[in-house]
Amino acid sequence: MRTSEGRRPEDGPEAPEDAGADGEEASPPPRPTVAPTRVSWQKLTLLPVLLIAVLLATWLWFEQADLDALTRNALSDGRVSKALWQHIELTVISTFFVLIIAIPLGILLTRGQAGRATPAVMALANIGQATPAIGLLALLVIWLGIGRRAALIGIIAYAVLPVLSNTITGLRANDPALLEAARGIGMSPVGVLTRVELPLAVPLILAGVRTALVLNVGTATLATFGGGGGLGVLITTGITSQRMPVLVVGSVLTVALALLVDWLASLAELLLRPRGLEAGP
Repeated sequence: MRTSEGRRPEDGPEAPEDAGADGEEASPPPRPTVAPTRVSWQKLTLLPVLLIAVLLATWLWFEQADLDALTRNALSDGRVSKALWQHIELTVISTFFVLIIAIPLGILLTRGQAGRATPAVMALANIGQATPAIGLLALLVIWLGIGRRAALIGIIAYAVLPVLSNTITGLRANDPALLEAARGIGMSPVGVLTRVELPLAVPLILAGVRTALVLNVGTATLATFGGGGGLGVLITTGITSQRMPVLVVGSVLTVALALLVDWLASLAELLLRPRGLEAGP
């Protein structure tokens, strides 16, 4: 006997078309994994918005402030923009020389017999940072004379330590078994360094560079005592002439520049970190 649908009762329900041999439904294909974004929108927007708000509030305050002739003279004729540009130049140039000194030196001190000189080099770098910045700058001015060169050498000596220390630490923290495996597949010493050791040490090296950048922004304010210019000119002018608006401009711009540099360096840390070092989902 057949049912009204024309199917024998003992046949049972029809199996779905995509069922397997054992009658079970096939599992759905796995969804493709989407790599998480390295930089969130909060990271991209919060600090810039805060800095813009602070600078806008400072500008509005100056618009309604009653400035005397001495204050207007200290802030007119492009003096503020000139001091800011000089400060940026001091920071960029000093950081460039810190990088080309500290990173190759850190690599050299982790190679073979050169590692024996590490304690002496690190002690010298520690002396450069342990010495008060203003005292170091004064000694350099006595030796080299007043000018930007003395200021730059002082800033560089003060910022070498974090990059050098982090480079050495990052390279020495690499897993020896991983390096031996790289050599075992036929990679040359230069290949092991550039394709394995340095990429693994990038996070620590970038952290040292970030520290050096912020140090350079702060130390560059002292360049004015050696004739190097920068925002320190506005700060010292505001203090010596007892003009609070001039002091506020120099201080706010210095703090804003330091925060901006730190923010840019933090973005570089996230974007330049090798993806293989990121934790999986």
